Amino acid sequence: MPSLALSFLSAPDIQILAQRRTIVKINRRVYDVTDFLRDHPGGGEIIQKYNCKDVQEIMKEGSSHIHSDSAYEVLEEYIVGLLSEDEQVSKKPLYEATGLSCEEDLSVATDPKKDFSRHRFLDLERPLLPQIWNSNFSKEFYLAQVHRPRHIAGGLSAPLMPYAWMEPLSKTPWWVVPIIWIPCVLRAVIYVCGLAFWTLLEYSLHRFLFHIDEMMPDHPAYLTVHFLLHGVHHFLPMDRLRLVMPPALFIALAAPIVKLAHFLFPYHVAWAIFAGGISGYIGYDLTHYFLHHSNLPAYWKNLKTYHLAHHYKNWELGYGVTSKFWDHVFDSVLETS
Repeated sequence: MPSLALSFLSAPDIQILAQRRTIVKINRRVYDVTDFLRDHPGGGEIIQKYNCKDVQEIMKEGSSHIHSDSAYEVLEEYIVGLLSEDEQVSKKPLYEATGLSCEEDLSVATDPKKDFSRHRFLDLERPLLPQIWNSNFSKEFYLAQVHRPRHIAGGLSAPLMPYAWMEPLSKTPWWVVPIIWIPCVLRAVIYVCGLAFWTLLEYSLHRFLFHIDEMMPDHPAYLTVHFLLHGVHHFLPMDRLRLVMPPALFIALAAPIVKLAHFLFPYHVAWAIFAGGISGYIGYDLTHYFLHHSNLPAYWKNLKTYHLAHHYKNWELGYGVTSKFWDHVFDSVLETS
């Protein structure tokens, strides 16, 4: 018996094969004897009379001659599968069901010509995708064949695409994956770093710039700048149109930070950090607005109480808006109860 794997064929599959090939059966075993027709001692036309039929009784009866054991051995060279109705199929272990005896057999090279001659599925020496597209395989035949492992000798690949210029696009060495995608992951990490940096910047700007307060020189110019930056918000804390930072003011404040990022980091890294920081800023300004003007879920309701205490209880503590983290770090937590 051949060592190549056997397909499990349905009756419709055999009918399709028989339209192009000469197929005979013995019980559940299916043979493609097309290539044997010219070598048959009695002539190929005798076999063709039994195309798609079971020849077990014909080979045993003496009307022509009783076939010898060697005739059956020759016939086994042309076996292409088993009828899928065979209940034994479902009981076979994985490797045995695919014609393999052990895991090591998975690396045995396939002979493309013999494989195609025997199974009439895909020619491994021609582009595979067009063959599938132009085929008339039934789903059952296709699934039986596609799950039967084949292997190309020398670690080579079977051609897949219809045009040569497309072929490289279908192949990927393992090292391409980390080369292409690790930089994307690093950008994401850098983005998160920028987001985390914003939380510190948010606290620092609020405490050391917006609330420079006692350290501010006693002069109308400084009072005007302070009022413009943050004083107006404490003076009119519920003004809906002065709760978020005007874009012009944000650009003025962000410009030196962008320049510093580009001075310290490569171009793309700097912009990834800046993107994370911008995301943090958006979250900050929207949080700030809704803390003043919305009924919020539990976590934000706690932040709302905390922030309003900064306005109405003690403006020298409680500088965190989106979280209390840096207030804990720098010992500026505002007790609200």
